[in-house]
Parts: sequence; structure tokens; C-alpha cells
Amino acid sequence: MGRLYVVPTPVGNLEDMTFRAIRILKEADLILAEDTRTSGILLKHFEIKNAMQSYHKFNEHKTVEGIINRLKAGETIALVSDAGTPGISDPGFLVVRECVKNDIEVQCLPGATAFVPALVASGLPDERFCFEGFLPQKKGRMIRLNGLVEETRTMIFYESPYRLVKTLTQFAEIFGPERQVSVCREISKIHEESVRGTLQEVIAHFTATEPRGEIVIILAGKED
Repeated sequence: MGRLYVVPTPVGNLEDMTFRAIRILKEADLILAEDTRTSGILLKHFEIKNAMQSYHKFNEHKTVEGIINRLKAGETIALVSDAGTPGISDPGFLVVRECVKNDIEVQCLPGATAFVPALVASGLPDERFCFEGFLPQKKGRMIRLNGLVEETRTMIFYESPYRLVKTLTQFAEIFGPERQVSVCREISKIHEESVRGTLQEVIAHFTATEPRGEIVIILAGKED
């Protein structure tokens, strides 16, 4: 029986790649990549020459059976996404679940995940939190948000820069304009920035200054 390695990759600075992750990617029989072009740049940087197969949300249901069969045959397979840890708002859950069902060993390497540095650097309580990831674009969005009105833990969201102001404005309408928030963008990159304050203040900032890059929103929970 083979083994599946879930391998985090840098969310920004390539120096965040671990020695173990590089070794696993070199030794694996196959690398499953969310986008082979993006992962190809990473592999080239670290001089990793290995076979890759596309594995993303549009083909995972069609390809998972073949992947499981290769693992059953004894192959070692590494799973990567474009950035961060696979399975966290990225493809990965399905193949991991099928491995568990088939008693195939799964090892997830510790490594880059965008929300952890954003949460720790926010200055908001981080001993208890809930991760919400990307909100639904249309159907179910308001149901999800209204279900968080009484949430007392710090909340974590991922968002596109193009929808950031709209999302923050919705937060202000539902949670109140005085709720504390930290918006962290471009984590581990040259222009990394955290903008902290009330929702009203942070909305004003990004209305005046166009947001760019990958966004993590850290929103304070309701006070007890």
C-alpha cells in the first residue's frame, strides 16, 4: 500500500518552503497539482524534476479512483495546491477522504497556511476562532452571515480584492460598523500589509486605496 503526502507550499515567499517538503516532492512517484503551470514554477525553482498530474475541483471526482488505485499499488503520491495547505479552501478533501476509507496512509506536512499569520498578527483574540473561508457568492451568503451574528469567537474569511469593500460593507450592516477587523493582504510577500480598526475605518481605507493581492479578513466576535 502506498502513501499520500499532503504538502503545503509557500503562500508568498519561496523561502517558506520546508526542507522536508522539497524532499517529499523529489521522492514521490507522482505530484498532484491544482495547476501544473503554477506548481511547475515552484518545482523548477527547487530543481525538482518529477511527474505531475492535474488535480483540481473540476476534475477531482473523475480522477480520484485512478489515484486511489495507484496508491493501492504501492505508489507514493504528493498533493499540492497553488499556495498554502491543500484542503484549506483548496482541493484535497475528496482524495484524503477516499484514502481514509481505503486504509491508505495520509501524512499532512506542517507548513504554510495563510490564515494563521493573519490571525496571529491581527491583535484580535486568537485562543478560539472559527474558519469560514470563502463565503458563497450568491445563494446562501446571507444565511451564512446571519448565522454568525451571535458568534463570539474571532472569525476568519478569505476574500478577493475585487469583492473586499462589498464584503466589509455587508459585515458592517450585519455585525455593526464599530466591530473590530483586521484585513491582511499579500501575506509573506514584499508588500504584506495589515489594516486594522473598526469596519467603518477599514472600509474607508480600502475605498480610498484600491485593495490588491490575496486577502484574509480577521473579524472580532460578538462580545460576551
